Formats: sequence, C-alpha cells, structure tokens
Amino acid sequence: MKFARFEVQGKVSYGVAEDSRVYRIEGDIFGDYRVTEEFYSLSDVRLLAPCKPSKIVAVGINYRDHADEMKHELPEEPVIFIKPSTAVIGPEDRIIRPSVSKRVDYEAELGLVIGKQTKDVDASEAFKYVLGATCFNDVTARDLQKKDGQWTRGKSFDTFAPLGPFIVTDADYNNIDIELVLNGETKQKSNTSYFINKAHEIVSFVSRIMTLNPGDVIATGTPSGVGPMSKGDIVEVRLQGIGILRNYVE
Repeated sequence: MKFARFEVQGKVSYGVAEDSRVYRIEGDIFGDYRVTEEFYSLSDVRLLAPCKPSKIVAVGINYRDHADEMKHELPEEPVIFIKPSTAVIGPEDRIIRPSVSKRVDYEAELGLVIGKQTKDVDASEAFKYVLGATCFNDVTARDLQKKDGQWTRGKSFDTFAPLGPFIVTDADYNNIDIELVLNGETKQKSNTSYFINKAHEIVSFVSRIMTLNPGDVIATGTPSGVGPMSKGDIVEVRLQGIGILRNYVE
C-alpha cells in the first residue's frame, strides 16, 4: 500500500495513492481507518510530508563507502542523532540555506516510518513496528557540522528534513536501490543491502534507547557521494519502489 498525506481545497487528509489517483482516508493510518471511494487526481492535490514525526532519529555512518569518504572508522554500533520535527518539509518544498553556513549538503537516505509505539523490541520483531518506507534527505550544513564537532546545529535548521512523497508498506528495506540526482545528474547511487547495520537492527537499537512514537522517522544513513547544493538547484532522492522526493534550493 502507498499512503499519502495531501491538501486539497484547504483540507488536509491522508489517502491511498493508486496510479494517478489518491483515495481519501477516514481515520488514522496509525490506528483505525477506512479508505473511502472519494478520490482526487494526484495532479490536483498538494502532497505534504507523509507523516508528522515527533522526532527523526538518524544514523550517521551506515555505509562503508561513506565512512571512507568522511574519514570515519567503522562504528562498532550505530551512531545516531536527532533532527527536530521543525526541520520537516514535504515534496516540492524549498530547502532554505541558512546565511551562517557556506556549505549545505544533500544526503539521500531511506526513511523508516514507525507504525506503532516501539520500545525494547528485538531485531527479529522490529519490522512489525514499521509502517513503511519513505524517501529522506538528511540536509546538512557541513561546515558547521565540522566546526562544532557534534552534529546538532548542522543538521537541525528549518527545512533540513525533506521527506516523502509516500509511505510504502511491505518494501524490502534491506534491498532498495537509492539514488541522489542533482540538476539531472546522479551524485549518489547505491543499495541498502550495503548497510553496515541492517534496517531491523537499527530499529531495535534505537528502541532500546528511546520510545518511538507512531509517525516517527528513522533515517538509515547515506552512501558515498555527498556534496553541496547551491541556490537554484533541484535535488531528488530516488528510492526504488518508493518514489521520488524533489525539492528546490533557495
């Protein structure tokens, strides 16, 4: 199933996307809901970020090639940080480069959307708590990240957490092609099978630290090829079977 969150005629709803249509949902996709027969053309609605996370938990180094690129040793366990909910934007929205940064980078990632409250789950059970997958761009003020030595400021500016356009259920989270396209040119290209820590292991690891709420997002790390974005750029995160998350840089 492919869930969407959309706005039409000033009203925000969840829906199920099928081909070129989205069917409106009554209820809560994280609880009880019903798919209605009311539908709209996807071209006639504004797609929003497909969920409203209370927090985004991101994995810092989870591809070997990116660890080499950033001159990091391979971590013994997942390196995590949090991005605030205020950083979230949706597809076709604008990424705003802060004036205090001279270099703002893209990072294409697979996002896991939590489906129900999750705490202290075993890795073998972890996917029972995941609603589905979405595209995620871990936008980073790289110069501030390096200057600070810790990552909160460089990762947390408003508009630094684009996600969407859909939440796709029943994907093979540990085997998805991932690509970053900047102005039509491929900059990152890999597959989640190259994770250092697999998706189910990450969910379990995070759940042993903090309670994950329905709608929270775990960003699972980025492959090599990260680089800067400039004003006027068009950046796309493309995940096989999930969709294309397109944003514009100001």
